[in-house]
Amino acid sequence: MQQVALLNALPKMKRNLEKRLQGKDADVIKISKYFGEMYFDGPREYGYGGYRYDGRWIPVAKDIVKHFNLKAGCRVLDVGCGKGFLVKDLMSVCEGLEVFGIDISEYALQCCEPEVVGRLHLGSAEKLPFPDGSFDCVFSLNTLHNLSKPNVVRALQEIQRLSKGSAFVQVDSYYTPAQKEIFEKWVLTAEFHDYPEKWLEIFQAAGYSGDYDWTILA
Repeated sequence: MQQVALLNALPKMKRNLEKRLQGKDADVIKISKYFGEMYFDGPREYGYGGYRYDGRWIPVAKDIVKHFNLKAGCRVLDVGCGKGFLVKDLMSVCEGLEVFGIDISEYALQCCEPEVVGRLHLGSAEKLPFPDGSFDCVFSLNTLHNLSKPNVVRALQEIQRLSKGSAFVQVDSYYTPAQKEIFEKWVLTAEFHDYPEKWLEIFQAAGYSGDYDWTILA
């Protein structure tokens, strides 16, 4: 298990923290947690404010392929795949790679890219519907924080079960109280988040041996 930066190539998002905080109330949070059209493609206060393919995941896909030494015929799973943008880009940068995704959002799966039709599954991270060791690599990017702490542990155990440790998770965290305050102003859907040392304790409790990294809002 090691900390590895695989998402550094993503462009940095511009966030209006005060506007998000002013617009955030119980109804907005409730609607966001449906992970439906409002979350992905509705107004910005409900989530992404429009989640459309723009190729930004291509460099990340290349880094994942390189880090895990993936080749044609390898089986890969994206847990929390959304509309399948990274699934599409992994297939494009490594011809013959067998890539699949799973997400709880019916809306996102219905709005997937044409190239990944039939490769995306509806389901939850804490109960992945695949046999033990059925993937050469499993990853989950900025998804696990949407689960309760017990379900985070279950999801990590499931990722470990499918991947035999050849895995990567990136989760929301913070090093300082100031960074924690920024995260809490911005977040809509998180059920669990904590400092890195607490995340590492959870990884250990779950028996997770894959790689990891933190998303730090600043």
